[in-house]
Amino acid sequence: MKGKIIKGIAGFYYVHTGKTGIYECKAKGIFRKEKIKPLVGDNVKIDIIDEKEHTGNIKEILPRKNTLIRPAVANIDQAVVIFAAAKPKPNFNLLDRFLIMMERQEIPAVICFNKMDLAREEELQKLKEAYETSGYRILFSSAAKEEGISGIREVLQDKTSTVAGPSGVGKSSLINLLAPEANMETGAISEKIERGRHTTRHAELICIRENTYIVDTPGFSSLSVDSFDKETLGNYFPEFVEYEDRCRFPGCSHISEPDCGVKEALAEGKISRIRYEDYLEIYNELKDKRKY
Repeated sequence: MKGKIIKGIAGFYYVHTGKTGIYECKAKGIFRKEKIKPLVGDNVKIDIIDEKEHTGNIKEILPRKNTLIRPAVANIDQAVVIFAAAKPKPNFNLLDRFLIMMERQEIPAVICFNKMDLAREEELQKLKEAYETSGYRILFSSAAKEEGISGIREVLQDKTSTVAGPSGVGKSSLINLLAPEANMETGAISEKIERGRHTTRHAELICIRENTYIVDTPGFSSLSVDSFDKETLGNYFPEFVEYEDRCRFPGCSHISEPDCGVKEALAEGKISRIRYEDYLEIYNELKDKRKY
């Protein structure tokens, strides 16, 4: 029987098989011998031990499409990166670091600004303008008002999606609306520091409907991007690609060189200044780290 691992705790793996339900399984010893660890999101074949008790053994892990390190999940089709439109004010630099992380792993990303009910119309327009030239799909939602949920459902349909973002932006509240049976802890935001508590403790796939899963991830307050060179940073800003062939110099850093296609596009408003400034900050961060 085939299924998907939706949770792993203390050596037990819970395999969702669709209509027949969830089976509690152990992994066969051969995986330990070969130093292969089953991951949440793995598609597997299982042998049934007890149909009544819904127990079994994982006998085969099917080939993985991809693997995320944090959280440790496999076979992700897309990332839905959730930030608050207000309270807390969106940290664009952190958002761009999430997008870089997904670009590096070739995982398509969708941006969702939650808490749209707490933002003014001009603030929502600024968010849209900041990212509409980046090529990412942008969604707006309000978990509190239950607005924009159908758009999120549409994006999630027939995919396994990781839902990522900092603490306190309403990820768990949105997941509660998408999958009420998940009954997730929502966690209160500290009004004083406007930073949420970390309420997600382990990776777990939540089945919203057939062939549609989401995995919530721990909330992040920072994200390092020091595992690659500054020269490749531009590759992870999709909107740069269209204009790079207009650069006079091959390998242009899009910072101080003359006749730079990316800077020309920036001046013409075809590239978001917020995104470009984050590119500069991360580029300098990578440049400084190479010195040590």
